[in-house]
Amino acid sequence: MNEASGSRPGGRSARVRASVHRAVEDLVAEGVRIEDLTIPVIAARAGVHATTVYRRWGSVAELLASVAEHRFTGDVVVPDTGSLGADLERWATDVARDLADPDTLALMRASIGAGETASCACTADRRTQIAAVLERETARGGDVPAVDAVVDGLLAPLYYSALFVPAHDDGPAPGDRVRALVGKLLGGDVLSAQALTP
Repeated sequence: MNEASGSRPGGRSARVRASVHRAVEDLVAEGVRIEDLTIPVIAARAGVHATTVYRRWGSVAELLASVAEHRFTGDVVVPDTGSLGADLERWATDVARDLADPDTLALMRASIGAGETASCACTADRRTQIAAVLERETARGGDVPAVDAVVDGLLAPLYYSALFVPAHDDGPAPGDRVRALVGKLLGGDVLSAQALTP
């Protein structure tokens, strides 16, 4: 389904979308299991008819994909420090901070449980941000790893830790972990904290 077709910014369609998205986020944050997250439940919470939700999104998976895409698009600013390592470190630190939010984790878990379309929405904009960082470094004349290498070496470990490692784990502090991941990705060049000073 294409939720954007026929919609007017700021009109009834935008209000319905915002209400339904908020209902999904609230239900997920409250711990409603994916198998109990149905369109009638979401519609009731949003104060709209279930047919409105079915017509616009078609399924819970498509709705979760829409919510995740909206939530994860533009939520982290792509830094420009003048150095690839410092840019990646600052960006990844912001991502790690975002992933530490319990509501963000709840949405990610629900999206993963809803299938490929919804789970991919949790990473699509992150990939775009990585590509922007790498393109900027290329324009400065620097050598860059492939986007997939950054996803595998930096983003994937952050997501894995957020989703599967208990929050009370005694591993390295998030900043130290990010610094180590960036250093490993770029060939062992671990950056100093001074590089991150604005």
